[in-house]
Amino acid sequence: METADEPKINDLIFRELIKRGYSLEGNTRIWNIADSKLWYLTPDQAQAFLNLEKSKDYRKDIIQKEIDLINQNLPEILKKFGDGALNLIDLGCGDGKKAVLFIETLKEKTKLRYCPIDISSYMVEKAISRVSKLNVDEIVKFQWNISDFENIENVSNLLRYKDYKKHFFLLLGNTLGNFEINELLYEIRSAMEWDDVLLIGNGLVNTKNSDEVLKAYNNKFLDELLIKTLTQIGLKKENLEYGARLKNQRIEMYYTIKKDCSIKFLEKEVMFNKGDQIIVAVSYHYNKEDFISFMKMYFGKVDFYISKDESYALVLCKK
Repeated sequence: METADEPKINDLIFRELIKRGYSLEGNTRIWNIADSKLWYLTPDQAQAFLNLEKSKDYRKDIIQKEIDLINQNLPEILKKFGDGALNLIDLGCGDGKKAVLFIETLKEKTKLRYCPIDISSYMVEKAISRVSKLNVDEIVKFQWNISDFENIENVSNLLRYKDYKKHFFLLLGNTLGNFEINELLYEIRSAMEWDDVLLIGNGLVNTKNSDEVLKAYNNKFLDELLIKTLTQIGLKKENLEYGARLKNQRIEMYYTIKKDCSIKFLEKEVMFNKGDQIIVAVSYHYNKEDFISFMKMYFGKVDFYISKDESYALVLCKK
């Protein structure tokens, strides 16, 4: 049996593994450490996420569909803002390329302040660098830029100063799908005032497109991103087999242990058996009816922009 070397162990990931333990599905042990904050602990991980654009299926079915919907509906979306300066709060900003689609138009119409928020400082730096070239009025750089959204209400209140009283929140790139939907929508709604606007982009799934959606997640670039979570606790790449499956309206990305192994750290030992599965990431893709129902539950005014094949949706929300 293999034993991992102690210096390779990431304390945060290991503690998450110990805390959650495993469940049984038949005779298979299922370990679940799906938490997006674990995907971006290092610059190497963050860059691996940005490399997903090199994946033909992921770009076509996730990234490009969202960009196309934005471009097709941008004039109508911008009509919802009214007059006055805006704080553009980019939740899960990535490298800022989605925000640029709005900034290039908004900066000609109103005073604009950009605030990128991401769990990864690497991503925030990328977004700031990209947007700095666009001559927006101000880019907010403060401690809350690096956040996992638990401080959205604090950020929202801090940004309402001088002329900037209104917020335009972006939650794009299927970021909502990485979280428990009720918890995150409640957090964001609590941070909003009546004139604020929220734009969400999220994947949808139905019986006709489920295979296509799954194909977008079953690729080597996601493997290269997510395997870094497990190699940071000492598991060896050659002992892990990547897979993706659709289950209960969510894509589960997981690894199967090929042969028995163990991890020793903090005076604890975790034993993995051949055939054990470790879920590293989940991405929720709701059917259209459920997604619409969730949005209407939390927001009084909602406008939906859905792709022709009903595989992706933008929703513009106000309280």
